[in-house]
Formats: sequence, structure tokens, C-alpha cells
Amino acid sequence: MESVSVYIAELEKLVVVYGVQYGLNLLQSILILVVGFWLIGKFIDLVGKLMQKRGVDESLQPFLKSLLSIGLKVIVILSVISILGVPTASFLAVLGSAGLAIGLALQGSLSNFAGGVLLLTVKPFRKGDFISTMGVTGTVNLINLLNTVLKTPDNQTIFIPNGQLAGATITNFSVEPTRRLVMEFGIHYDDDIKTAKEIIETQVKADERILAEPAPQIVVISWGESSINISTRIWVKREDYWAVNFHFHERIKYEFDAAGITIPFPQRDLHIYQHQMKGITGTGPDAATKLKG
Repeated sequence: MESVSVYIAELEKLVVVYGVQYGLNLLQSILILVVGFWLIGKFIDLVGKLMQKRGVDESLQPFLKSLLSIGLKVIVILSVISILGVPTASFLAVLGSAGLAIGLALQGSLSNFAGGVLLLTVKPFRKGDFISTMGVTGTVNLINLLNTVLKTPDNQTIFIPNGQLAGATITNFSVEPTRRLVMEFGIHYDDDIKTAKEIIETQVKADERILAEPAPQIVVISWGESSINISTRIWVKREDYWAVNFHFHERIKYEFDAAGITIPFPQRDLHIYQHQMKGITGTGPDAATKLKG
């Protein structure tokens, strides 16, 4: 009985010693976890304010803050695990293996994710820009981390994976404040070129939306199959591009009609020649019959 009492006393001592030790470690770990997460939250708020002051893209800010927050919290959790006496080496090995498996399973999504980060960092376009890429044209409605959403002029919604978009050729019509508008007007070969050019020049000067600089150009660009083609090259503000284009085509038609200038239809001139072969003159089925006979 005495030996049993001794063992029980020793066990009680061990429980007290280790209980106090691990209890203190546990309290310390909880304190570090709570205080660490609180400090991380304050730090992330500060980083968010700094990014706003620096003009970082609004679509990129949440991603950067989340990435930074996750990284800092992982460091705090690893510190807590180490204080509790858990071997961090094996834990990191398991975490690395899980990360590799997830990465292999999500290759396409990770490619789009990387493309989204690249687009938000390099910023070849912003929300509201009118772009053309990969055979589609539309206004950028939303830039996500995995895809970019376009709205077409006829109100269709197009989702483009960022992985493909990051490596594609992108034409951004909204970067420059002005655009060149090129229009071609065909007139009949019998019409006076000088008169047609004067009519176009008058309409160019009458439209206040057409910029004086760079100077407009009105030139004969080609001799077509059925018309002389006059090219009109003018500069307008990007927001006036389509309005001027539609208005000018209609206005020139009215002015050409009033001046008697013809806008010809596509046509062909057919010339029929008579051939004389061994006393047979003419063309057509009768001549062919005589020749055969």
C-alpha cells in the first residue's frame, strides 16, 4: 500500500508540473493568437489606406490585402504550434504536399489567377474601357481574379478567362482622348472630283465636333471598278466617334444629291466584238451552227 501511495504522489506531482507548464503554454499561445490576429487586422487596414493613397487599382486591393492577411496569419499559427511543442517540420511537410496536390488539380484556375494578377498589375485596361480582343469587342464591366467580363454594344455579357486574356493582343479604344475617323465616299467617273471634295470640306468645317488639329485630309484614294473613291480622314474626341460617323454619312448623301453628284452602284461594262472566221461573220448560236456544219 505504501508503494501505491508513493506512485500516486509522484503522478500528482507530474500532473501538477506538466499541467502548469502546458497550461501556461496554452494560455501564452491563445494570447499570441488573439493579439497577433488583432495586430494583423490593424496592419491590413493601414496597408489598405496606403494603397488607396498610392492609387492601387480597386480590383487589386482586396486581393493584395487578403494575400497579406493569410500569409501573416499562417506565420502566427506556426508560432503558436511551435510554442505548444508540436514539431513544425512535419506540419510544414504535410502542408507543402497538400499545396502541391491542390496546385496540380487546379492548374487551369491557377493560370487564370496568375493572369488576373498580371492584368490588375500591368493594367492594359480598366473598368469602363472599350476594348477589342480575341475576336470580341465590348466595354469592360468587371475584372475578377479568374475572368474579365465584357458588355457588348448589343448588351451581351462575355466572360473571358484571364489566363488567355493576359497573353492575347488587346486593342484599347479608351486610352487616348482622340480617335481618327476614316470614311470613304464613291462618286461616278463622270462627276467632278473638285466639287465633291469641296462639299465634303464644307461639311467638315461646319461640324464643331471635328477637331482642327490634326488637320483633316480629303484625298482621292483609289480608282474603283465603278467609282472614284474619296477618303475623308478626320480627328474627333473618342466619345464623339460614332455620332460623327453616322451623322456625316447621312449628311454627305444629302449634299451629293443636291449637287447632282452620283453615288454609283457596282457595275460592269460588257463589250461584244464580232469575229470573222472562214467567211462566217457574227456571233451567237447561228454562227456556231454554220461553223459546225
